[in-house]
Order: sequence, then structure tokens, then C-alpha cells
Amino acid sequence: MSSQDSNHETTDQLTFQNPVTRYPKIEPPEQHQPEPGLDARLAPKADLGAESYRGTGRLQGRKALITGADSGIGGAVAIAFAREGADVALTYLPSEQEDAEAVRDAVKDTGRTIVLLPGDLADREFCVQVVDDAAKALGGLDVLVNNAGRQIAVEGGLEELTDEQVEDVFNVNILAMFRVTRQALKYLKPGSSIVNSTSIQAYDPSPELLDYASTKAAINNFSKGLAEELAPKGIRVNAVAPGPIWTPLQVSDGQPKEDLPEFGHSTGLGRAGQPTELAPAYVFLASSESSYVIGETLHVNGGRATP
Repeated sequence: MSSQDSNHETTDQLTFQNPVTRYPKIEPPEQHQPEPGLDARLAPKADLGAESYRGTGRLQGRKALITGADSGIGGAVAIAFAREGADVALTYLPSEQEDAEAVRDAVKDTGRTIVLLPGDLADREFCVQVVDDAAKALGGLDVLVNNAGRQIAVEGGLEELTDEQVEDVFNVNILAMFRVTRQALKYLKPGSSIVNSTSIQAYDPSPELLDYASTKAAINNFSKGLAEELAPKGIRVNAVAPGPIWTPLQVSDGQPKEDLPEFGHSTGLGRAGQPTELAPAYVFLASSESSYVIGETLHVNGGRATP
């Protein structure tokens, strides 16, 4: 989706604008992609900020590892970080190579180092190796964004939710976060930031996403507890809780197919969010502007009520 689309305002994230009309109220057709899904095949296209995000140097010289950074929220964060002056390493599944290359190519004009590190965070060894590889390629590490996740809707309720799926979702969403973060602590120094992706589902769980929602609640607690542990060391930990954001996650069994045309319509703004609308929250929490923000969860959900 281009920032020049005639159906919505021509804008970037710094322009004064009406948030209701910044992006159109999409009614996605019922569609399916095999997991994990590709942004390149998403209809309608999502805005990752390739054209609409304008950087101001807020992360100049920083070195960031972002998991699940080939598309959706992670891809938008990678683009924003590069435009803000950071060197970035992206992790993603090998089947998402097309999307990862598109993110890399979108920020070639920044001159920043963009490192592609394919692999599966369900693999314990990869969780460790990818951190070491990122730190080596970037010459250090001072920002970690734990964003990768699995979301598979099960409409039959708990009785239809298999042990295999629960274990797979917990392994990628929260256990990998423990492993990646533990390894990253070997490189992070005072002034570094960790930002974890949680969800509105941590507060308002959908019955068909019981396993996913449970992991997101766990991420909240992980973030707050780790924030207390690391604050005296000068390492800040915070989280971002997205609402309904239009990404490939939604069409690769993340939502019941019949619900897609109404996706995001229940928010205060009456529309789904675009990935690039999440990016400024991550930029803020990664930057020194948020030096006194620790253990916080920023809600970016279009007006959904949260505790």
C-alpha cells in the first residue's frame, strides 16, 4: 500500500492528520496462505513504511536485532530503525526470504547495514546462534526487539486445541524469547534497550486464540520482571501491545477466514491498523528519549479498551 494511494491521505508519520482517515477502512476478502504467510501475497497490501516512514536520526549508530522482521510489524520496525540511523539484523523463517529481501531493499537508500539471518526460533540452537551472528555482523548489539510469533485460530475451543499446537506456540512466542534475550545479555551494555511484542490479546483474549493469548500475557510478565532485574544495569525493557494490525499473520490461520472482511472494525477508529503505525512506538522505546521508561507496555490498538 503506497502512501500515495488515492483512497487515503498522503502522509508520513510526522504529518498532522486525522487518524480515522489516515488509512482506509479495509474489508479484506476471505483468503488463505499457508503458514507463515507472505506480505508479498497479502490482499490488500500492508503499509510497512517503505514510502510513508520518515526518519529523523533518533537511532543513529545503534545496532539492533529484530526477530520476525521480514513482514508485518517486524518488517515495519526494521524499516523505521534503518531510516532512523540504525544498523539492523533481521531474523525470519527461510520460507519468508522474499519478504525479507523486500524489507532490505526498501532501505538501501539509507546506507545502513542490513543483515538477513534466516532460521527457525523453535530451534534452541538457532536462538543462540542468531544472536552471536547478529552481534558479529553488526559489530555489537544494543537493541533487541523480540517480535516473532505464531498465531493459529482454533474455532472448536479448548477441546480442539492440541498439545502439539500449544507447545509449538509457546515455544516460538515465549520460550524463544527467554533464549534469545538470555544470549543477547552477553552483548547488551548500559544504555541498551529490549522491546518485546505482546498484544491486546493479553488483556482481551479471543476464545479461538487461547494459546496465543496466554503467551502474550506471559510476555507482559516476562517484560516487567526482566525490567526490574536489568534496570540497575542500565538496560531498559519495555513492551508494545498491538491491536488488530493487518499482516500476513491474519491470513495464515491467525483469524477465522469469515472474520477477515470485518477485521479491525471494532476499534475506536473503526479500522485495522497498518504495520507502520506501530513503528514509532518501537523507535521511542529503543531510543534514549525513553530513558526513564522501564517496564512499560505501550498500547497501539486504535482505541480498544485495556486495563
